[in-house]
Amino acid sequence: MFRNYVFVLCVLSFFVTAQDVIARAADSCQPVFDAMTKIVTTSSHSYSTRTAGSANSGQPAQSETIYVDGKTYMRVRGKWMLGPVTPQEVLDQLKENRDQGKNICQVLRTELLGAEPVTVYSVHSETENFIEDSQMWISKVTGRILKEEQDVDMGGRTGKEHRSARFEYNNVRAPI
Repeated sequence: MFRNYVFVLCVLSFFVTAQDVIARAADSCQPVFDAMTKIVTTSSHSYSTRTAGSANSGQPAQSETIYVDGKTYMRVRGKWMLGPVTPQEVLDQLKENRDQGKNICQVLRTELLGAEPVTVYSVHSETENFIEDSQMWISKVTGRILKEEQDVDMGGRTGKEHRSARFEYNNVRAPI
């Protein structure tokens, strides 16, 4: 009887500990998820460089994205266009990736990016479509992402690519 009682306590203790670990993992990613949401829900302008082995003969590809007034604008190959997805669709995809994927976030350090104090996060994300390892520089003042470096593996023919982005939030206007 006593052995059964000890066994039950051990099993219950394991489940409580596992739930605590899961909760802490989710909590460690919350500032990252919040910052990613702010890119789409506030006026923002991102400047990105993507380098992929097969695309563009390995040459870097530049792009820009603006979220403003509930619309998405993209600059690709020097031309601005209305984005093919709405900010709400981007938010829905972020939520799906967060809820159905595996995310591990860790604070790496604090530092200054220019004059802005930031927290640098390491983020590992896996979904059925990609594996991504990122570093994000999130402002300690506004909670917004200011810079991001990503290594993404989409598998198959798409393969691996590296992305670098910087984000601005002041004086953002629709380009067209």
